[in-house]
Amino acid sequence: MLRERCPALANKTYFNYGGQGPLPTPSLDAITTSWKRIQELGPFTTDIWPYISAEVNSTRGRLARLCNVPAHRLALSENVTTGCVLPLWGLPLNSGDHIMISDSEHPGVVAACHELARRLQLQVHVLPVKQLRCGGDEQARTDREVLAALEQKLTSRTRLVVLSHLLWNTGQQMPIAAVASQLQQHPAKPYLLVDAAQSVGQIPVAEAAQAADIYAFTGHKWCCGPEGLGGVALSERMLSETHPTVIGWRSLQDETRAVADDPDPFHHDSRRFEVATSCVPLMAGLRCSLDLLEQEGSDHDRLVHIRRLSEQLWHKLQLIPGVSPLLDGPPPAGLVSFQIHPETAGVTPSEVVKALGAQQIWIRDLADPICLRACTHVCTSQNELAQLSDQIRSLSAMDS
Repeated sequence: MLRERCPALANKTYFNYGGQGPLPTPSLDAITTSWKRIQELGPFTTDIWPYISAEVNSTRGRLARLCNVPAHRLALSENVTTGCVLPLWGLPLNSGDHIMISDSEHPGVVAACHELARRLQLQVHVLPVKQLRCGGDEQARTDREVLAALEQKLTSRTRLVVLSHLLWNTGQQMPIAAVASQLQQHPAKPYLLVDAAQSVGQIPVAEAAQAADIYAFTGHKWCCGPEGLGGVALSERMLSETHPTVIGWRSLQDETRAVADDPDPFHHDSRRFEVATSCVPLMAGLRCSLDLLEQEGSDHDRLVHIRRLSEQLWHKLQLIPGVSPLLDGPPPAGLVSFQIHPETAGVTPSEVVKALGAQQIWIRDLADPICLRACTHVCTSQNELAQLSDQIRSLSAMDS
């Protein structure tokens, strides 16, 4: 089992997969083996380049298959933020254009969008999705409400929509493919940027990744890979209509030269959004983690298992006086957000996190909306669900 191969899970009760997943020992060994091989070949010799090329191509192909897109549409990145921001800043936007950002996006992406808007004099509009709390069997209702809100907020000048696949705060799933279809029917055909930080490794992503213009993800959360490596799936029009932003030798068709009179120096595929030297051994580690994850079942089977666990946790929390899950029904995936009402417990979310941490139970608190978040994974055990719910029950009764 994957759980037994993660040393970080041996001495703690862990619910922070949405922040960072534990690294399995075989993945760490794969990274170490790669480091050693690079030093054996020589870090900058003629012998090393075929090895590095094979590692890069193998990893690009693996992540492309995960997203079910051609390899030329998959750029390697260091994290979700760079995967989002580097293509974002290459979009052909003009002064007066409108961009729309959901009210549940991660601050890193929001800040990048607002800075881009400031520099290019764009208008920023908000797509309200934070209030959608259906859960359970009501996903179709959520989908309808998202599409209705989008239709209401779109303008003739909207050129970009930013929407996460799985909201990092409430845990609600967004209908990415349907949103992309709706945008294609809009006269301006806005680009769709999707933050997939909470989806890859947890839910099936192929349909959404194929539909989005920018679908950025990381390997260090639900995939249980090393931090510092991720990817971004790009649409064909992104490759033909956009320009590179942060530029380095990996962006160039000929990395050995750059001259002022070259009208077309950059790759015509996803590599135009790659920059320079990256940590090659991480690639072996991520591929190993993905192999181990697949041994736990298909992406659909893993999601069924994760949903079963999150539904159990949701029900346990719902039965605790003074505790309210954010969603009205069981979560669609593994993010279980909830609130402990201060008038009954007398403790703040940060105090809850600290108290649980003292018991080696790890969740996190979020600021918008103010809540606590626990993540269930294929590595999560029934005993861990019971430990967390028992401790939450004790904390919620502190002042009652």
